[in-house]
Amino acid sequence: MRMWLKAGNIKLKIELNETSTAKKIWEALPIEATINTWGDEIYFSIPVKLEQEKPQETVQEGDVAYWPPGHALCVFFGPTPVSKPGEIRPYSPVTVVGKVLGDAKVLKDVRDGEKVRLDKEEPS
Repeated sequence: MRMWLKAGNIKLKIELNETSTAKKIWEALPIEATINTWGDEIYFSIPVKLEQEKPQETVQEGDVAYWPPGHALCVFFGPTPVSKPGEIRPYSPVTVVGKVLGDAKVLKDVRDGEKVRLDKEEPS
């Protein structure tokens, strides 16, 4: 399962994992939302309301995760305001649902309030 994230001039491919959370997100596509930024993370509300699955307190650069308290999808491309040196820490535990294929750091150019769209990558 792969999807495209489009925001402004940025287009990133995301590979979703096999969690049930990732499958529910896939089923909800396409999704349009408004981006929020928090350190080197973008996040936005999605129409998926699920409980935590395999919660993680730290993530890797390029990880895409679901944050249950905000019903939000998060994309991490560096430290957040609560990260300690050498780690990427979400505000609270998240369920990792996928990974950016390519350089997630291009998201540094995305600003609060920009529109984002997620679409399924259809098999060719």
